[in-house]
Amino acid sequence: MTALSEEGARPTTGPPDPAAPAGPAPRLPGLVRVAAARTRLEFLSFVRERSAMVFTFVFPLALLVIFGSALHGQPVAAGVDYEQYFVAGMIASGMFGCSFQNLAIVIPLERDIGGLKRLAGTPMPKSAYFAGKIMMVAFTASVQTVLLIVIGVLFYDLTLPKTVGPWLTFLWVAGLGTIACTLLGIGVAGIVKNGRTAPAVVSPLATVLQFVSGVFFVFATLPSWMQGIGALFPLKWMTQGMRSVFLPDSFAAHEVAGSWEHGRIALVLGGWCLVGLFVAVRTFRWRNRADG
Repeated sequence: MTALSEEGARPTTGPPDPAAPAGPAPRLPGLVRVAAARTRLEFLSFVRERSAMVFTFVFPLALLVIFGSALHGQPVAAGVDYEQYFVAGMIASGMFGCSFQNLAIVIPLERDIGGLKRLAGTPMPKSAYFAGKIMMVAFTASVQTVLLIVIGVLFYDLTLPKTVGPWLTFLWVAGLGTIACTLLGIGVAGIVKNGRTAPAVVSPLATVLQFVSGVFFVFATLPSWMQGIGALFPLKWMTQGMRSVFLPDSFAAHEVAGSWEHGRIALVLGGWCLVGLFVAVRTFRWRNRADG
């Protein structure tokens, strides 16, 4: 009897009973937490790529110094010199570069090395990847804008608005323009064949748009066919919106329409947000075409 009791008290070490109820499944982190982790990873990757970081921030400043110095003091209109006009255009161009140009080149490179394919196979919400990219765009565009404004104020007599209205205009133009260009950058990233061809396709396109959108030259002095091409794309309307913020109200008479056209700027940029979203949804790929 005692032996039986001792044997019955002995713990079993065999396989678990398959009929036993399973424990609760591990709870996955929420979208906000995952998006924050992706944002941190994007930031660390950006900081570690010193050449990319320097190019992102230094290249627009170098262009501003070169063009501003070469054409220093040349009047565009009464009370407005070329360098002041150029600073406003470069602020918009910087936002365009941080969003459209950067994403359309970086995302295909990430897809080539298999990074997107691996992410797609994890439980991570796919929206967290895009949230990280958007937050990185917002950070780089903000820093670059501050640097350009500081250089403009210190060296090129750029006058900052003294009332709330122009700053509100700055916010909605920057917001709509950056969203539109971010979505377009994601969309174009899905169209280009691979990471090797992305810079060859995207960089010339971005440069042409800068020339026909009134960044380097006064838009009203461009040939009408160039104005027509520039008016099709968001960068032209972003530069016009930034001019309305940083240039005197009297300069509106020198715009093609003779006014700042804030209503049209909002409509065009909002429309490009919808176009960019449609293109991004339809074209984005997590795998290379060779992967199937």
